[in-house]
Amino acid sequence: MPPDIDHSQAPVLEALAEHHRLHRLGFTPPGHKQARGADPAVRAVLGDAVFQGDVLASGGLDDRRTRGRVLERAEELMADAVHAEHTFFSTCGSSLSVKAAMLAVAGPHEELVIGRDAHKSVVSGLILSGIRPVWVEPRWDAERHLAHPPGAEDFEEAFRAHPDAKGALVTSPTPYGSCADLRGIAEVCHRRSRPLIVDEAWGAHLPFHSRLPSWAMDAGADICVTSIHKMGSGLEQGSVFHLRGELIDPAVLSSRADLLGTTSPSVLIYAGLDGWRRQMALRGADLMGHALDLAGDVRTAIEKIEGLHVNDRDDFCGPGLSDDFDPLPVVIDVEGLGTTGYAVADRLRAHHAVDAHLADHRRISTQITHGDDRDTADALLEALEAVARSGAELRPAPRVDVPAPAELRLEQVRLPRDAYFGPFEDMPLARAAGRVAAEMLTPYPPGIPAVLPGERLDAPVLRYLRTGIAAGMYVPDAADPGLGTVRVSRAEGDNSPISDGS
Repeated sequence: MPPDIDHSQAPVLEALAEHHRLHRLGFTPPGHKQARGADPAVRAVLGDAVFQGDVLASGGLDDRRTRGRVLERAEELMADAVHAEHTFFSTCGSSLSVKAAMLAVAGPHEELVIGRDAHKSVVSGLILSGIRPVWVEPRWDAERHLAHPPGAEDFEEAFRAHPDAKGALVTSPTPYGSCADLRGIAEVCHRRSRPLIVDEAWGAHLPFHSRLPSWAMDAGADICVTSIHKMGSGLEQGSVFHLRGELIDPAVLSSRADLLGTTSPSVLIYAGLDGWRRQMALRGADLMGHALDLAGDVRTAIEKIEGLHVNDRDDFCGPGLSDDFDPLPVVIDVEGLGTTGYAVADRLRAHHAVDAHLADHRRISTQITHGDDRDTADALLEALEAVARSGAELRPAPRVDVPAPAELRLEQVRLPRDAYFGPFEDMPLARAAGRVAAEMLTPYPPGIPAVLPGERLDAPVLRYLRTGIAAGMYVPDAADPGLGTVRVSRAEGDNSPISDGS
């Protein structure tokens, strides 16, 4: 890392300001030519500043050979801010970043130990790469029907059964704020000289306050993938992935990212990443401290609303559950209203112009960030109080048949890649039990697949999805989002599990 680190600098933003100051005239893409060619109705909605910030990364923001090192300097500053050795910016979201990380660790038909509560982007990475997953079961809270990340001992057991696995991947925090024992899992991996990837998409804020859980780079992870747009203040699709240690060659990781990424990255997204890093490096402790205090007040106030319960550390942490807890995703259990999270989220949007982040059969999440203040908090509380008062209008709620933990685990009988790209047919849901899925079925958000390609479908999981759809669940990646039919493999192949960490 260069010795002259100065976090008051923002190389991308400064280069963009210089681009405007010099009134550079581009005979290059983008074709809107700094808003001049954009449709007036679009300009009226978006504003010209959006178009004026939309320039070529090389041959615009920097010269054609990138001799100004604009992006490189911005990435060096980001790495320093989070105690990484290397940082790579991505304008394709963490969905791309996590795939690049996976491909830097394992290749086709090689094994990777993965928590089964992984995001659908991880499964997409398996499909594209042909990596053979060794699934590790999450820790399941049967009372609340909620999954927490697997523990270090779970990864230890998986590596014992699969000693040739090339590394591990764990999701922490989960979209619900549940955090894994990253230090313990990293120790399990490093004892075998295997790298640990942490999908920390929901943890961009973690490095910037001592009252927040530890983040991946400080906990010993080798690669950490972070979505700046989720809990930070970057633009949508703004993601970074960080690297430490000697187990992964940074040139290999950069090459894998280049293989997947766009040759036309958005300078607007780069600028958002660069500016967020400067904001957090200079003011992060104060901003996050305010957010934590505000979230504490919001959580206390919601707990006083009849029919609502805010999940807290006592609910999430303990033996067999989560190792740590992020209080900013304010997760609200609405079971006391006799309805579903789907119904409450829809009511908030339709009647109070308030959008919850995620909804499931009994919860909603209303995340607080450093962008919130007392006014937004009060608006949320007023909306929640109104919904609670109208609880009778939300009943009776359709019942979602959530399987027991043992019934949620489907047998993986084919590689995700083979099942996805193989011959398939669309089977009525009522007749699909026993067949091998040829598609992902993912309640969204948060985007954790209930069914993966190559898993053998069973009646409890199909019933869960069918009743979930009836109650308001959204499954956007299904060929038939209404789940009248399910896409299944026509060539069953091997009927024995391909890999199992148990």
